[in-house]
Amino acid sequence: MSDTPIRLLLVDDEAGFVDVLYKRLTRRGLEVVTALSGESAIQALRKQDFDVCVLDLKMEDMDGIEVLKIFKKMAPELPIIFLTGHGSEQAAIEGMRFGAKDYLMKPCDLETLLARVLDAAQRE
Repeated sequence: MSDTPIRLLLVDDEAGFVDVLYKRLTRRGLEVVTALSGESAIQALRKQDFDVCVLDLKMEDMDGIEVLKIFKKMAPELPIIFLTGHGSEQAAIEGMRFGAKDYLMKPCDLETLLARVLDAAQRE
């Protein structure tokens, strides 16, 4: 593994959740950029490259599947891991048909999320 930190785009409209994850993942050595909406995630991806994206499936402004489809056009190689709440597991599986690498149910264990991010970053 290189010395370059993994660049993670974290997209979720729950600010408190994003804040906690940002702090915990940054402490683990990841370079984390956060976006609180699908639109701001698209803007972030226009500005820089990422190694992995963790994307919430249900957001106020845009559905995670919509964001995934746009990301796949902008950065086809970007591994995307969906985060989904209870009851939307089927939508996460649908997301994988559109090119998501993986999905995790919320609330998810930090170690599990970190392992999936590291795994996704390895696959490039």
